[in-house]
Amino acid sequence: MSAPDRPRFAPRWLELRERADAAARAPELLHPLRAWLAERTAPAGPPGSPHGLVIRDLGCGIGSMGRWLAVRLPGPQQWILHDLDPALLELAGARMPVTADDGTLVAATTARGDLAALTADDFAGTSLVTASALLDLLTRDEVEDLAEACVGAGTPALLALSVAGRVELSPSDPFDAEITDAFNDHQRRTDQGRALLGPDAVAAAVAAFERRGATVLVQSSPWRLGCAESALTAEWLRGWVGAAHAQRPELAPEAIAYLRRRLEECAAGELTVAVHHTDLLALPPHPSGSE
Repeated sequence: MSAPDRPRFAPRWLELRERADAAARAPELLHPLRAWLAERTAPAGPPGSPHGLVIRDLGCGIGSMGRWLAVRLPGPQQWILHDLDPALLELAGARMPVTADDGTLVAATTARGDLAALTADDFAGTSLVTASALLDLLTRDEVEDLAEACVGAGTPALLALSVAGRVELSPSDPFDAEITDAFNDHQRRTDQGRALLGPDAVAAAVAAFERRGATVLVQSSPWRLGCAESALTAEWLRGWVGAAHAQRPELAPEAIAYLRRRLEECAAGELTVAVHHTDLLALPPHPSGSE
């Protein structure tokens, strides 16, 4: 797949969702990750030492995952931020934290390119591969390739905020289920010859990593949106209903009326939403012969 085929995201949307993303990410996966890294990472040495963590953030966007995770892991850390959009890379690189959980240094570099081209050789020497809201945009073959690259390099993967295909709105509306089904079909659409996994991505990733001997842990990571997140809720509603309508044009005018109702409820502070996601941690097996 060529680089232009990858979706692009507006910085405004990524900034709007950052706080909800941070609140949703599953901290339960950090303890096993930190333990795994502690067993395999040499202690920090003097300035300029190569020891510490090398972390690759795939599809980094504006760097939200790095800002959340870098301060929750020990250092020193060298982040390599991957994305196709040079404007997003510039924002991500400029806004990374400069210190880790233990006060040691965090540094970041950027790498523009197609994520589908990365292999186990590219991940050699990498302590952790991470991504946020990426898995559901991949095909089954791309998930298989990602698992092969990570396990082949002996690199764990923390893959956060993959859509789960479930949304809960309160108060409920008779049209909720219709929009949800249409949106999920849109997430699973075939786009320029690519059959996207959408809500099936986590199950595909679990199977792909486990077939290669990895230990896989999953945790729920829902957005919980109330009055304080009304701007995000409104923007999400427009995108959610818009995608459903694009997938099933016959839903108009019901979808238009539904969106109007829901936006009015949101503006009045009467709407709460849970958008379900899943976080996944894949820990490669010990090298052959090790304990």
